[in-house]
Amino acid sequence: MATIKVMLVDDHAIVRDGIKALIQSEHIEVINEASSAREFFTLLKTGLPDVAILDISLPDISGIEITKKLKEDYPEIRVIILSMHLNEDFIFNAIKAGAMAYLPKNTSRSELLEAIEKVFNGEEFFAEPVSNIILKSYIKKAKKDEADEQEKELTKRETEILTLFAEGKNNKEIADMLYISTRTVESHKNHIMQKLELKSTVELIKFAIRNHLIEI
Repeated sequence: MATIKVMLVDDHAIVRDGIKALIQSEHIEVINEASSAREFFTLLKTGLPDVAILDISLPDISGIEITKKLKEDYPEIRVIILSMHLNEDFIFNAIKAGAMAYLPKNTSRSELLEAIEKVFNGEEFFAEPVSNIILKSYIKKAKKDEADEQEKELTKRETEILTLFAEGKNNKEIADMLYISTRTVESHKNHIMQKLELKSTVELIKFAIRNHLIEI
C-alpha cells in the first residue's frame, strides 16, 4: 500500500499533536504541520501532501478559503475539514470550496483513518452527524420546492378564468358566465398573474396557448 502524505493545519499545537498521534502509521505519514494559512502555503514549497487536514477557524484566513485556493492552485491536494463547527453553512461552504470530507473534531480514530484513505482514493467521506445535516437540508429544500410548486398551481376556478380571459372575454362577461362579481374576477386574475409571474394580458394568453388551455 502506498504511503499517504498528510499535512495538518490547526492553530492549536495540542490538537495537531493529537491528530498526528492518531493517524501516524506505516502507510500514513504526517510530513508537515502549520498553525496558519500563511505558514501552510509556505510549507507547500518544501513538499506537497496527498491530503491536507484543515481546521476552519484559523488566525488569518479560514480553512474554507484555503480549500478554495488549493482547488485553484494545487488541485492534486485533497482536503479533509476537521472542525468543531457542525452547521449547515460551514458544511455546504466547505463542500462548495472543494473539500472531499468533513468530520467533527471528536471523530474516532477509525473514522478519521477511513476518511483519509477514502479521500486519498478519490472518494468523499462525511461523518454521520455531517451526513444527517446534509440529508435534513436536502429534505427541507425538497419540501420547500414542493410547496413553492403547489403555490404556483392554479385552482380549478383560476384555470377556468384564465381560459376565458385567453379566449378574449372581459371581466363582466366572465362574471356573468360564472355567476360571480366582476371584483371577484379581477381578484382571481391578479392571483393568476402573481402565481405565474406574468406581467401582462398578452403573457397570460401566451401561457394559455403553451399549456393547451385554448387552441389557435
